[in-house]
Amino acid sequence: MAQKAVTLKDVALAANVSRATAARALNGYGYVGGEASARVLQAADRLGYRGNRVAQALRRGQLPLIGFMPGDIQNPFFARIAHDVDVELRASNHNLLIASSEEDPEQEMELLDSLQSLNVRGFIVAPTSADDNAHLIRLVNEGVPIVLIDRALPDVACDSVTVDNEGGAREAVNYLIANGHRRIGLVQDDSRITTARGRLAGYIQALKSHGLEVDESLIIVSRSTVEYAIDATIRLFSRPSRPTALFTVDSLMTQGALLGLRSMGLAVPHDVSLVGFDDFNLATFTDPQITVVAQPIAQIGPLAVKLLLQRINGSSEPQHNAQFPTRLIVRGSVSRPAGAPLR
Repeated sequence: MAQKAVTLKDVALAANVSRATAARALNGYGYVGGEASARVLQAADRLGYRGNRVAQALRRGQLPLIGFMPGDIQNPFFARIAHDVDVELRASNHNLLIASSEEDPEQEMELLDSLQSLNVRGFIVAPTSADDNAHLIRLVNEGVPIVLIDRALPDVACDSVTVDNEGGAREAVNYLIANGHRRIGLVQDDSRITTARGRLAGYIQALKSHGLEVDESLIIVSRSTVEYAIDATIRLFSRPSRPTALFTVDSLMTQGALLGLRSMGLAVPHDVSLVGFDDFNLATFTDPQITVVAQPIAQIGPLAVKLLLQRINGSSEPQHNAQFPTRLIVRGSVSRPAGAPLR
């Protein structure tokens, strides 16, 4: 008969301590008095306790782990970055832990604390809020290496990798205006997210630069999912004076907008012109193909890893805030509205 494995409870009983004290002594976290720690280690040795070697290595920081916290791992933008980050880290013998915040600031704080307890060596984070950043500031002040991606935060003194969200949105709306549109709808994300703020700012700047008023009835907020964007699009185009063009601030919203417009019997670009922020695979498989503001996504993950590993290896270089330009890719989803004067 196989011998029964020795458990943590057995070690705690033999050492006359609680299981929590035995766990702290064996796994190397928290405070345990010298005498109690010695009793636990002696009992474990005498009983032949093996424990969870992986858990012990995690606690002691013996596994080179990096934490990646995207806003939503189901978003193709973050999924691609996660892939690129993983490839880069494996090339440098590091392992990746992914924990999606689901765009929830409280969940972001809890996950960062949980990963930090595993002695994660550094973090790549897409922060959920432009306002509530005390937990990130605390980690930076404690010397934890952090690189922010997609969303820079001026009050968090760490490296970041972003794109020109304002400029990209401004170029998209300028293109719609140049094609005769004056009533341009916007489907945007929650304004606490910095990318949403930047893209809204670019939208407003483009309108004002052409002497157009910002009509709040043409702006609608949606969560970044296809389902929510379908509903937001239907609500926007059910209003009495609907837009002739629509700008969506990410690829999931663009897909939702397409489905929402189709459900209402509105054709792109005959009835509604459409430009989306973020390129995506289906953008070239639709008829017509979708005009988009493209980000250099393939450069974001590798640069974030490079900056993070430099900090982990002791770099004291000045804070590096990289911002990539965007690129408007003109396809077939924009046409001039009926009755618009020629340029």
